[in-house]
Amino acid sequence: MPGAINHRPLGLTVAVVTLLTDQLVKYIVTWPLALKGRADAGIEILPIFRLRWLENRGVSMGFFHADTNLMRWLLVGMTVLIAAFVGVWMWREKARADVAALGLVLGGAIGNIADRMRLGYVVDYADLHFGEWRPFLIFNLADAAITIGVLILLARALLLREKSAKTESL
Repeated sequence: MPGAINHRPLGLTVAVVTLLTDQLVKYIVTWPLALKGRADAGIEILPIFRLRWLENRGVSMGFFHADTNLMRWLLVGMTVLIAAFVGVWMWREKARADVAALGLVLGGAIGNIADRMRLGYVVDYADLHFGEWRPFLIFNLADAAITIGVLILLARALLLREKSAKTESL
């Protein structure tokens, strides 16, 4: 399409910044903060937020738990395929906001894939809680980026679809 703006550099930048930030934070909680050695106590940041060590051997909400080496590599393979799909989608996408959202998803996915390949598990550390109630399982920056990216894509799809439906009915 002549005159179309290419947002690929934005998507790639968002993905790389997300990946690097995720890996930096995981390095900090693993080594300088030695979170693993603090057991369940972790480090309280706010009354509702604590850093706690968790080795996540599954995916979203503990599904597909990979207890064996074979399961680990099958999980890596499955998530690499999903990340490749997201990368192709991002490469072809024309809408700037969607490209940025896909960059968040791609960067987060690669961050978690890198952990699983290198360590055999994903490093999770963020524990948001209100008293004993936890609206989320313990998560990491990559998980947050994936979730935010998907929510942006869903919101835009729903809002744009409603907007175009209203325009078509006029």
